[in-house]
Amino acid sequence: MRCVKKIIIIGSGAAGMMAAIMAIDRNPKCAVKIFEKNAYIGAKVLISGGGRCNVTTGIFDVKELLKNYPRGAKFLMTAMFRFPPEKVMEWFEEHGVPLKKEEDLRVFPVSNNGKDIVGALEKHLKQKGVEIFCNMAVTQVAKNGGQFTVTSKDGRTFISDAVILTTGGNAYRHTGSTGDGYAFSQALGHTITSLGPSLNSFEVAEKWVSELAGVSFEKAKLTLGDYERIGAFVFTHRGVSGPAVFALSSYAAHELISAQKPLQLTVDFFQDEKFETLERRLFDLIQKNPKKGLENFLDILLPKSLCGVVAALSNIEGNVKAGALTKENRHVLTHLLKEFPMMVVGRSGGEEFVTAGGVDLSQINTNTMESKICPGLYFAGEVLDVDGFTGGFNLQAAWATGALAGSSAGA
Repeated sequence: MRCVKKIIIIGSGAAGMMAAIMAIDRNPKCAVKIFEKNAYIGAKVLISGGGRCNVTTGIFDVKELLKNYPRGAKFLMTAMFRFPPEKVMEWFEEHGVPLKKEEDLRVFPVSNNGKDIVGALEKHLKQKGVEIFCNMAVTQVAKNGGQFTVTSKDGRTFISDAVILTTGGNAYRHTGSTGDGYAFSQALGHTITSLGPSLNSFEVAEKWVSELAGVSFEKAKLTLGDYERIGAFVFTHRGVSGPAVFALSSYAAHELISAQKPLQLTVDFFQDEKFETLERRLFDLIQKNPKKGLENFLDILLPKSLCGVVAALSNIEGNVKAGALTKENRHVLTHLLKEFPMMVVGRSGGEEFVTAGGVDLSQINTNTMESKICPGLYFAGEVLDVDGFTGGFNLQAAWATGALAGSSAGA
């Protein structure tokens, strides 16, 4: 007969909740406790996807799925094969949450309400007898022989056979993700890699950008230094945002960006056309619209509010007629359409969705999520040096690593 195994999970985000469920499903005789510093569980899950909760992705091919993780893709392979997106969807639908897959392959609850996702998890946790301690901030995790001592802020101590750290990163600090797990990990012998904000918007130096706020593009190629991404983006009052920008920010999470050390961002509005092809098309359009002023002529190719900016950047004097544009003028305009420049001087403060960096993956067993340094200690979710693009990839990584850590700890 199995003896009771005591497991403490620190953090009740997606990874922590799934870890608890899988631990007790694997071993019903486990005594599982979740410690959460907030007044309620699943705070970050509730606000993800603008409150709609982008549960996972509709990309079911694991190899394709892993291309959406700039850091940690190889490490995630075992976890993703064991608990891929289709199994995540199956779990929630079997537990009373109908899901829908949208055209862009993001998966949401049919209700568009993240409370349904957290509600299903909470119900299952309670049914399985998992003890949930809210308003329980942990101050220390120590290893004593074969067991752990977990100390809470109010001075209480708890003994466990295993600890699963699912404390998140240090993004969205108002949800409790304040980086506590990094300190616990270091105290137990682990290395924390360089940390940086990921999936954030960019601020640019150009003042005219405020005039373009709300102007969006479904598809463009954005290049930032050595990084590039094709996708949707939108101009904001202070810069640029949207999926392609978030992906670039993920690639460049460890780049230092400031007014003193800016990075050039260029936008190719016509990424499907070669420079020469677009220049010829520009010439043909001029032949058909010779009497149009420059800004009105550009309106054929670009949103109206962007035309004035392009015209100004071209340094072509006055509102010259299209028919009077010289070969040099056409070349300059084509260049602006293919390499529209901005200088990125900062990231939009407090808006980052995930943290790039975390517990060094080389110190963790990819097949179990258990520490190679401290047996009985497991990791899952954003505390790891793993992060993905927008589109349900970060929650999918949390479900998958949480499921693997919980199942392994419960064995």
